[in-house]
Amino acid sequence: MTATTRMVTRGDAPEMAEVLRANRDFLAPWEPARGDGYFTEPGQRLVVDDMLRQWGLGATLPHVIVEDGRIVGRIALSNIVRGPFLSASLGYWVAADANGRGIATAAVGRMVRLAFGELGLHRVEAGTLTHNIASQRVLERNGFRRYGLAPGYLRIAGEWRDHVLYQVLAD
Repeated sequence: MTATTRMVTRGDAPEMAEVLRANRDFLAPWEPARGDGYFTEPGQRLVVDDMLRQWGLGATLPHVIVEDGRIVGRIALSNIVRGPFLSASLGYWVAADANGRGIATAAVGRMVRLAFGELGLHRVEAGTLTHNIASQRVLERNGFRRYGLAPGYLRIAGEWRDHVLYQVLAD
């Protein structure tokens, strides 16, 4: 397995659309409800353009997860806040065929290193659905510690869902 992350590019939109279409049912229980347009090349071009615009503002660091030259997921540090907070939120997903093989763990580790190194942040937070034990383990393997429960935190699969909150600190 040769998995890493790299900055998303506008040219990734066709492959992202393909991966998302192939994994639509697999990802549906863990993601916000998405319209059909999201799974198209033009839809992904809009998503990528927005991520790159947010990157230009210093608000996000959007990456794709790549294994052997093939996109198998997406990961981003978002809601980057400077000043005394120096914090960001981490979100990610991997395709079904990349699931359970350490790819998400490696990608999260890389993003945390970028957060504390290149970006100079102090804190990274992440939330998981309460029953998403696999994602909780990915975070814990990367030094994240559970610090709370947020009732009705995000609208996932059409319903407001509780999330377990995690954070990791630079020190």
